[in-house]
Formats: sequence, C-alpha cells, structure tokens
Amino acid sequence: MGNGKWEWEMDAILTVLNVVLLLGGYGVATGGPLAWGLCYNHEMSPSQSYCDSTDYVYPCTPGVEYYGRGALPIYWNYNYGTIGEALKVDLLSHPEYIENNATLAFQAAIWRWMTPMKKKQPSAHDVFVGNWKPTKNDTLAKRVPGFGSTINVLYGDLVCGQGDEDSMNNIISHYLYYLDLMGVGREQAGPHEVLSCAEQEAFNPSSSPASAS
Repeated sequence: MGNGKWEWEMDAILTVLNVVLLLGGYGVATGGPLAWGLCYNHEMSPSQSYCDSTDYVYPCTPGVEYYGRGALPIYWNYNYGTIGEALKVDLLSHPEYIENNATLAFQAAIWRWMTPMKKKQPSAHDVFVGNWKPTKNDTLAKRVPGFGSTINVLYGDLVCGQGDEDSMNNIISHYLYYLDLMGVGREQAGPHEVLSCAEQEAFNPSSSPASAS
C-alpha cells in the first residue's frame, strides 16, 4: 500500500505540474502582472509577421500574419501549417481561428504540448516527465532536462539563447507563480540553470531574427 500511495502522489504531482507548465508558457504574450497569465489570446505588439518565405511546405498566405496566438502561442507559418494539418483546420490561411475559438485554441495548445515538432526531437511533455534523454549534440548545445528545455521546445530562439532576456524570465515567473497557486513547492522546479534557456541553442532555429515581445 505504501508504494501505491507514493505512486499515486507522484502521479498527482506530475499532473499538477503539467497543468502548471501549460499555463506558465503563456507569459510570453501577456507582458502584464503574473495574475494575468491567460488574459490575452494573441500577441499584443507583434514585432514582425513571422512569415518564413523559404518554407515551401507551408507557404505564407498573402496578407496573413503569423504572430503569437492561442493558449500556448503559435508563431510562424510552418507551425500554423503543421498544427492546422494535425487538427484538420486551415490555420495557414486563417490563423485568426485560434483567437476566435477557445476550444480550438486549447486543442492546439494540448497538441503542441504533447507532440514533437520534428522527428527525433522531444515534445514539451516528454522533456518534463523525463522521457527525453539529451544526446551529445544536445549537451553541446547546453540543452538539459528541465523547464528551460521545455521553453526551448515551444519557443526556440524567440526567447532562448539570448541571455537573461525579459520574455524568458516572464515565462519562468508565470511558471513559479502557478506552482505557488497550486501548492507545489518551488523546489520541484529545480535550480535557475534548469529553469532557464538563456544559454541554450534552439532546437529549431527560426529563419530570420525575431523578438518575442
């Protein structure tokens, strides 16, 4: 019974932390107080259209911008294309669907959380639960298991590999805030070097300079 109780408690902690990580990721788009974690459904001040004109699999639709939208913000045409294909919705032509349909926004967020964007890469969920084992290349790129690599999977060089950057710190602050709200000790999150992706190389570098603000 003792082992069963311990396993149940660990499962409960993992479930809570998964929710915390999912919610914590939205800090990149809010820019406001921590309590506003899910206040906005889109990036408030896009710095660019996030159109990668070199992507011929998911080419940009003329006049459409692919800035951050959703419960876990989606950026870039290729990400809208990939997620839209998985959910059988034309997000490449109509990324605004993510803003206008809360159910779709959370379907996209959960899909992103659970699904690797490329083969031989981890999902954000896999990084968190310990299914991902860094390769030699990951180690050289300073990618280690923890919340920092979760940020890296979701946002890449929008926020990672740029030093002690505000957008990254906002995400970490939201994560720790939700840990406190849910009564999970911050020690579960690990030290700052595990929380941060400041020195990590992106899993999937973007094709052009970008800012997450």
